[in-house]
Amino acid sequence: MYVKGVGPARAAVLETKGLHTVGDLLSYAPFRYEDRSNVKSIQSLAPGEMATVLARIHSATTLRIGRFSKRPGGMFEAVLTDNSGGRLAAKWFNGSFLANILVPGMTLAVYGRIETETPMNRLVMLHPEFEILPEDDDEGDASLHTGRIVPIYEAVGKISTKVLRLLTNRALEHAAIPPDPLPESIRARLGLVPLREALHGIHFPAPGSDVRVWNESRSPGHQRLIFEELFWLECGLASKRSQARQADGIRFALTDGIRKKLKHMLPFKPTAAQKRVLGEIAQDMAAPQPMNRLLQGDVGSGKTLVAAEAAVIAIENGYQCVLLAPTELLAAQHHLAFKKLFGKLGYPVILLTGSQSPKEKATLKRMIAEGIVKMVIGTHAVLTGDVEFHKLGLAIVDEQHRFGVLQRLKLFEKGVHPDVLVMTATPIPRTLALTIYGDLDTSLIDELPPGRKPVQTIHVPEPKIAKAWELVRGQLRQGRQAYVVYPVIEEAETVSMKAAQKMHEHLSAVEFPEYKVGLLHGKLRAEDRERVMDQFQRGETGILVSTTVIEVGVDVPNASVMVIEHAERFGLAQLHQLRGRVGRGASQSYCVLVTSSLGEPARERIRTMVESNDGFHIAEMDLRLRGPGEFFGTKQSGLPALRIANLIRDRELLELARAEAQAFIAAPPSEEDSRRALAHIREHWQRRYGLVQVG
Repeated sequence: MYVKGVGPARAAVLETKGLHTVGDLLSYAPFRYEDRSNVKSIQSLAPGEMATVLARIHSATTLRIGRFSKRPGGMFEAVLTDNSGGRLAAKWFNGSFLANILVPGMTLAVYGRIETETPMNRLVMLHPEFEILPEDDDEGDASLHTGRIVPIYEAVGKISTKVLRLLTNRALEHAAIPPDPLPESIRARLGLVPLREALHGIHFPAPGSDVRVWNESRSPGHQRLIFEELFWLECGLASKRSQARQADGIRFALTDGIRKKLKHMLPFKPTAAQKRVLGEIAQDMAAPQPMNRLLQGDVGSGKTLVAAEAAVIAIENGYQCVLLAPTELLAAQHHLAFKKLFGKLGYPVILLTGSQSPKEKATLKRMIAEGIVKMVIGTHAVLTGDVEFHKLGLAIVDEQHRFGVLQRLKLFEKGVHPDVLVMTATPIPRTLALTIYGDLDTSLIDELPPGRKPVQTIHVPEPKIAKAWELVRGQLRQGRQAYVVYPVIEEAETVSMKAAQKMHEHLSAVEFPEYKVGLLHGKLRAEDRERVMDQFQRGETGILVSTTVIEVGVDVPNASVMVIEHAERFGLAQLHQLRGRVGRGASQSYCVLVTSSLGEPARERIRTMVESNDGFHIAEMDLRLRGPGEFFGTKQSGLPALRIANLIRDRELLELARAEAQAFIAAPPSEEDSRRALAHIREHWQRRYGLVQVG
């Protein structure tokens, strides 16, 4: 469908944001609104107020920073005037690039806080939001940009918010809006406005609307479109789940002989939570449909043991198992753990990773294809097309959020509808679990093994770091061990590695010359990493200096201190994961958060860590502080790319949408409603949410 002003070049730019159709453009909601219905003249401005001003650029200057600066730069200043006769200075620090954009004679809409500048006592706006307004009606109606509540869009490439406003208005006026996809029975019962009214409402609020309601996404149009987006997402998940339950799976038998083997394998008596969860998994494995289950438990709760028990059931029924881990270090840790557990049962366990030699990988792949080996631990290398299983029955995915839904599907396709067990130690708030793992049944290990003491968390500012080393020294004297961790700076792991190397030298030579200090980072070869970890696990190394490669999977019960340098650079979930590397034995353990500088968000994260050991409380705080898009710190999370809904803000609508979607999929009002809904899900599921196709 054609919209005036969208030629091939603009269409290509819009597509980079996922805007392929008129419907996509209309669903691209403003991220905020400005009330320009009461635009203030410069003469009427008062210091301290937030205001919108429409004015012409009288002069523009790039100012030098510093008396002895040889080149201009740093600050751009535009002096604005209007018909009231007043003058307003708009300033942007580090804004010299604006000299090529804002020139005298242009008309601007500027929005920001009014301040006064001494000694001239003139009015100033620092870093105002601005928009260049059209001088005539060639590009569009000037009334779209002033004299009303105006939508502000996130720019798409070089397509500005003004152009997006213009294109959206043309689409609303001239393009045919598709039929309302929301089932009429649901829309009427919930009192939701029709689609056309909702789209008009979110883009161009009616005169007299309360701009605060729009900025909080609580307008009738917002609420309807948020519900619709979440409803179709939940319908897709419900359909996918329903399909999975109709597929033919493997019926694993749980015999008395298998029960005896499980008891023989266990290194200690399982907790009540572990027993309950294994019962849920065993019941799924015995069913004629494939298992799709999420095993969730805080760090140290014993998920690996439960996964090993599930693997025994599959192996004793004549099938193979695979465990997929996100890093080579974690895969190696699982390999050691499973070898130790399965050694009593005589099951061979192999490790398949990308860093192995081609010859070694070829041998291992042949063993897998011929069914010689029953338990395979691997990284992404397991997902390659040339890895074929003889008879895959159970696929275990650890830390699923580091992979993505499509990779889980690749693993699923390695067998004929194998059972899938997804594990995570990242506590996931319910709102995220409903979307990321909405197609899975959930088991929760909510109990730590007996005798574990909560880790005591201490905040130490950088100048007082001697306090941290004193605590480490005291623990080492008692025969314990310690970690010292450095953050991996995004796209600069080498910087982090060098910082860790420098600290390794300092601790070895200055702080702890009488103890052996190990060094672990992502650039080490696999065999060197294994050697360093093996020495630490055997107690030969007192202190392990590391980057965040030890975030998950490392299990050394004798380690009782975790010192995290530059703790302000970590997210809450990552801090909690790192803290989980200690406190795995019976002795009191400590986590020391060393910070160099603290802004308010970082201060809140540190305060949360000091006050709480509850992974779910920490996850909720992390979600609130960072938002769903950054919660896992990875693009691989499988989190749907929602356009208007926000999983934190819209929790109640998510719960409502989920209930309505499940009821609708289970019992649609009519055959026509069911047909239309399925067609809509098929059309939008893959393109909009980036998840696997249904139907």
